[in-house]
Amino acid sequence: MLRLKSPGHERLFQSPVLEATFGGGEANVAVSLANYGLDAAFLTVLPSNDVGEACLRELRSFGVDTSRIVRSDGRLGIYYLESGANQRPSKVVYDRAGSAIAEAASGDIDWEKALEGVSWFHISGITPAISKTAMELSLEGVKAAKQLGITVSCDLNFRKNLWKYGKRAAEVMREMANYVDVAIANEEDVQKSLEITTDVVVESGELSREKYRDLGNRVLQAYPNMKMIAITLRESRSADWNGWAACLNDRENFYVSRRYEIRDIVDRVGGGDSFAGGLIYGLSRYDDLQQALEFAVAASCLKHSILGDFNRVSCAEVEKLMGGDGTGRVQR
Repeated sequence: MLRLKSPGHERLFQSPVLEATFGGGEANVAVSLANYGLDAAFLTVLPSNDVGEACLRELRSFGVDTSRIVRSDGRLGIYYLESGANQRPSKVVYDRAGSAIAEAASGDIDWEKALEGVSWFHISGITPAISKTAMELSLEGVKAAKQLGITVSCDLNFRKNLWKYGKRAAEVMREMANYVDVAIANEEDVQKSLEITTDVVVESGELSREKYRDLGNRVLQAYPNMKMIAITLRESRSADWNGWAACLNDRENFYVSRRYEIRDIVDRVGGGDSFAGGLIYGLSRYDDLQQALEFAVAASCLKHSILGDFNRVSCAEVEKLMGGDGTGRVQR
């Protein structure tokens, strides 16, 4: 997507300027993985125009493989962002109708070719929310990946402002979850996308941990083919100050990460995607699931300090924070 953001903490069109960058769920994950040194390819449908070309150049600059991207008529989807501050929340306005990916139909992607040589396929709940045809392509993708023995991860990512074509999120996501090995979500995603609920309260403490363990258990019981679910725990004290942690349930064990107090947030958009990218990397590189979870949470913590959708951090920087160095002292 094209991201158009008002400068600093201005309201949209407070001044006649918008900052133009690129982003979007799966693209953000691909950039994170490329930054960590993994081979990452991005698959979507982009318009055959100068805006699409600029998007390709941006992805390539991070080392993301764009060779599988399909080009077509149409436009690039847009989202407008107004950054909140203190008690004023951030706001997102979507403009995605008629975009190349929204208009893409079944058959536009040759899944066998697109997934050649792939070991891990990641998708978010945002893509099937864009349009009926994007939903059909999304389901085709996860089914093809499973048939080819590819690990499938899905960030459930519930976005109420996108589900406008007659399907409820749960109708689609409950079917998609049947093909998912690793699910990623927050408590609202689980409740709205899978219609699985428990009386979770977002607070620190042992009782809350048990409720998150129960929520994960309910998801894993409902989807016997799912290997694990990671749930992020965001304590939103204001637009500038969040508590941040996550838990991971792999049926046998329940892991809870270190909790970070993130004050003076620079940009929290893309925070969930940076967690997903960190978790995929961690699960690919660490034998210890606790370490994999800690990498994901630390990576996402750092993203809150970076403007834009993309998490522009290295593996070494994440591991340094994992090791306890969060002082922010100047590195010379």
